[in-house]
Amino acid sequence: MNPVEPYELRLSEAAERIRSRELSPVELTDSVLGRIEALDERVGAFAAVMGDRAVGAARAAEQEIAGGRYRGPLHGVCIAVKDLLDTAGVPTTSSSRTRADNVPAANAAVVDHLEAAGAVIVGKTHTHEFAYGVITPTTRNPWDLDRIPGGSSGGSGAAVAARMCQGAIGTDTGGSVRIPAAVCGTVGLKPTYGRVSRRGTASLSWSLDHIGPLTGSVRDAALMMDVIAGYDRADPATRDVPVPRHGEGLSAGVENLVLGVPRNYFFDRIDPEVEAAVRAAIGRLEDLGAELREVDLPHPELYMPAEFGILVPEASAYHQETLRKLGDLYTEDVRMFLEAGELMLATDYIRAQRVRTLIQQGWRDMFAGIDAVLAPTLPAVAARAGELAFTWPDGVEEPVINCYVRTSAPGNLTGLPALSVPCGFNSEGLPIGLQIIGRPFAEPTVLRIGAAYETATDWSDRHP
Repeated sequence: MNPVEPYELRLSEAAERIRSRELSPVELTDSVLGRIEALDERVGAFAAVMGDRAVGAARAAEQEIAGGRYRGPLHGVCIAVKDLLDTAGVPTTSSSRTRADNVPAANAAVVDHLEAAGAVIVGKTHTHEFAYGVITPTTRNPWDLDRIPGGSSGGSGAAVAARMCQGAIGTDTGGSVRIPAAVCGTVGLKPTYGRVSRRGTASLSWSLDHIGPLTGSVRDAALMMDVIAGYDRADPATRDVPVPRHGEGLSAGVENLVLGVPRNYFFDRIDPEVEAAVRAAIGRLEDLGAELREVDLPHPELYMPAEFGILVPEASAYHQETLRKLGDLYTEDVRMFLEAGELMLATDYIRAQRVRTLIQQGWRDMFAGIDAVLAPTLPAVAARAGELAFTWPDGVEEPVINCYVRTSAPGNLTGLPALSVPCGFNSEGLPIGLQIIGRPFAEPTVLRIGAAYETATDWSDRHP
């Protein structure tokens, strides 16, 4: 058996070897940077590689650990950050020409937390421009370079899948952590709204935006959540509630948990191979001791109108001044959405917010008898680059963005924690994701369910 290269290690594995001094942060960082140099010309995951800064951070981590000042599991581990989050002294462009010269003076809150934990930030990952899309056109899917990595956190998903970092940060407004996690075969967690500070992060839709990790395993996601979660007075959306140890209880299994299986919506229009893989995953969780209970999702016909009825005008409000000054520098698809948002009426926006309240109340009632909902992360696998729509067996064409957002938007509208874990592959070898949606601030339960499934299968062990 060939020896494992440091870049191949999962976050938790690298952390343990660094803690025990079997592996040095410098050795790991050199290996990861070599991996990026070898692959990223084809994958295109990184907007910027912070090589010199990363090596400096790795050397500092090595010295601290040698001196007995170990900060925790992220100390000396290589992390990538989506190019929406400010990094002091390093360009933060949001993958947009409108911010080509933007070099922030301070870090985003999440970046501060990562650096305080001793993480080595190796680079900034590409996003669909300002997170306004699900394609990430600069980046390709490591499982098939002719396909998209999803979006908007496509660079983060591709970087983790190709093992160009041990973990990455993404943002999720309509599914933008879970979509790339599903199509790239990684784990992706959208935390509860208000669990993670968004200070210093470019907004797409401030009442729908979330920040979360993409990783190679559920345990890795838990370790990252321990670092990035918490109250921040500078972000009024964050909630001043206790932050648990997300890794505790991961091995507790799913016995005594009641898991909801939707009768409607999530399985209404779905690729047969995706449905088969997801239903097999649900059956596996039942075999592991979970009780399954069928549920009816409330007001499903309102999810997409509410999602876009809120997202589109909020995005246009955020970009209003820049659109006037630098409108020609936006990509065509993003500019079209921004201009369309300026035509929406305030009364329509307010109505969409009222509808969201109705949806949230309905989901709250549904959760009265269950611990989590199990569903497909997406109805389809990764689209081909340039493919604008999926054609369903009944001949109906559905735009790629609508298809992907359709099953992820409920998590954003409700603000509930939602985890995507790999649950199989289709006949072309493309990954499929299982989505686990939990109660407010119940990230440990969602992660516990994901860990039980991950431990009982080998999907997360496979790499492109």
